[in-house]
Amino acid sequence: MTPLNRTLLTTLAFLTSLTVHPPAHAAAGCVSSAPYVSGQGGYATYRIPATVRTRHGTVLAFAEGRHDGAGDTGDIDVVLRRSTDGGCTWGRLRVVAAGDGDTRGNPAPVVDPRTGAVVLVTCANSGKVTEAQIMRGEAAPASGRRVFVQRSRDDGRHFTPPRDITAEAGRPDWRWYATGPGHAVALTRGPHAGRLVVPANHSTAPPAGSGDTGREPRHYGGNALYSDDGGRTWRLGFVTGGHDGVTNPNETTATQLTDGRLYFSSRDQNGSAPGNRLDTYSGDGGATLDRPYAPQPTLDDVPMVEGSVLQLDGPDRRLLFSAPSVPAARRAMALWSSADAGRTFTRLLTVSDRPAAYSDLVPLGDGTLGILYETGTTGPYDAIEFRRLRLP
Repeated sequence: MTPLNRTLLTTLAFLTSLTVHPPAHAAAGCVSSAPYVSGQGGYATYRIPATVRTRHGTVLAFAEGRHDGAGDTGDIDVVLRRSTDGGCTWGRLRVVAAGDGDTRGNPAPVVDPRTGAVVLVTCANSGKVTEAQIMRGEAAPASGRRVFVQRSRDDGRHFTPPRDITAEAGRPDWRWYATGPGHAVALTRGPHAGRLVVPANHSTAPPAGSGDTGREPRHYGGNALYSDDGGRTWRLGFVTGGHDGVTNPNETTATQLTDGRLYFSSRDQNGSAPGNRLDTYSGDGGATLDRPYAPQPTLDDVPMVEGSVLQLDGPDRRLLFSAPSVPAARRAMALWSSADAGRTFTRLLTVSDRPAAYSDLVPLGDGTLGILYETGTTGPYDAIEFRRLRLP
């Protein structure tokens, strides 16, 4: 069987599964759609979903379009599709940040509450180096990790060229750097209302005399960058310390709680603490943390993977979390809810029992919820699906 025929059969099987396996509690109208299917649109694989809903009600679905395969290194673009009907149908694919042979990714979009502009923060590095090489300090500065910002003032139709903000977002001695992935946060209440906050992670060099190379997971750390002027200038907020290997904050998402605090949920990258999820809070808009990252024991059934958090507004004040729900595999995307601001979570529903990986949550403004997530029939990276859910 040729690779093309294999791709077509995988695509057909996946699209068929959207029809015959609708999720529980689906919203009225369409149930699901597939804005990105691997092998279509000029890309071998699509990964790393991120989504926001604009002031005009348009749903924006960002992803990494990977030319060379499912790997994290190589020729990778940041791509976008827009939906004006709540995620049922999608406009044409647009390249927001072209790799041109290099790696661009980790989209972290957010809508500026003051102007309605869409602000997008991403990362990039040479397509010829890997994360492992960067963490070991083997990449030249020009090939290493950089951070960029873009803006759209026309509802996501066009974006400004990427502008380098690496000097504002990080520290010169850091090696790896990754925003999100998943949507960033716009603060809407409290003394820092209007602030844009991007959760991120980084790696540090080993201390002098250490036998480490820097690739060891204990050298990962968490941080946040924030802007008080709509993304024009940026400051580095909290930075975790310690690097003792007990908790290793990695890919991170955040949301603003109803009391105004920020809640951060992080993947624990091979830390020695129980489970794979860490969390913490910030009462000053991400500038500092109320306490260090600590294990979240009520999410012990989540594998080591990115997950999304979203605080619901209005009468429903629950905090939601999405991730796969099989501890030893990326499978069975599920939602958890918390009624106590993230201290404890309980399983709410299973979106699908298929393979699944990264996800991002978005409110659709009509009492329903959207989840943009990696899934498939042969593996978790066959496609990126958008599901509409009405919560129990």
